[in-house]
Amino acid sequence: MRIFDPHIHMTSRTTDDYERMAAAGVRAVVEPAFWLGQPRTSAASFTDYFDSLIGWEPFRAGQFGVRHFATIALNPKEANDPRCRPVLDLLPRYLDKDAVVAVGEIGYDSMTPEEDEAFAAQLALAVAYDLPALVHTPHRDKARGCERTLAVVAESGIDAGRVVVDHLNEVTVKLVRDSGCWLGFSIYPDTKMTPQRMVELLREYGTERMLVNSAADWGRSDPLLTRATGEAMLAAGFSDDDVDKVLWRNPVEFYGQSGRLDLSDLDVAAAVDPQTGNSILRGGS
Repeated sequence: MRIFDPHIHMTSRTTDDYERMAAAGVRAVVEPAFWLGQPRTSAASFTDYFDSLIGWEPFRAGQFGVRHFATIALNPKEANDPRCRPVLDLLPRYLDKDAVVAVGEIGYDSMTPEEDEAFAAQLALAVAYDLPALVHTPHRDKARGCERTLAVVAESGIDAGRVVVDHLNEVTVKLVRDSGCWLGFSIYPDTKMTPQRMVELLREYGTERMLVNSAADWGRSDPLLTRATGEAMLAAGFSDDDVDKVLWRNPVEFYGQSGRLDLSDLDVAAAVDPQTGNSILRGGS
């Protein structure tokens, strides 16, 4: 089983996670820029964070044969903080980078006017840089949040087929499917979506435009729930080809629209530093 996790926050995961993921069949990941769990105090802190997403993190992943890509954005939660708003002016510098395959996460957290402005501005950047967009839907009042999200996407002029609306559930799946956008589902231990519920949605709606991710971060989450979803699909009677479509070909198709998805030479063995014995080669001087 080959797996492409299209939404996972590896900055907050350990090297052991990379090792376990590689052993489970995860060969590529996309890491969206997101909230770190506490407020950032200036736009300058985003510069270091974005640099790590396109520098250190791909290097760390590569030691285990995992290809790492990123999406870059001012996330919805911090769009409300005036100290972070200047980040919007930093984004063009990063949206030109080869390993950046979309603008994201963008969208709504609390559905404030500030989030409206940041969302629209970053959809405009996606259009200007010819990149797909990864959209976060709010954890509260999700149906209204999806309706508002889809209205802003339609107003932006971006092709719906270049947008994935993420963190969906049974209440929002049909709304997003009918919009022409891609559908993202985050598989979590306690919240969002489970492998079994995901199987039922795949039975009802099919495998087209469906993306399954772990969205694993610093909270209670599991980077191997993509694998668990594939196993649940097989147990429910889906074919190996169905699983490959959902867990590999669909994310490749979506992020491939960036023109930057280099998946060559994925079978590179994990490297060990011969001087230190460390499984992560030391970068820098």
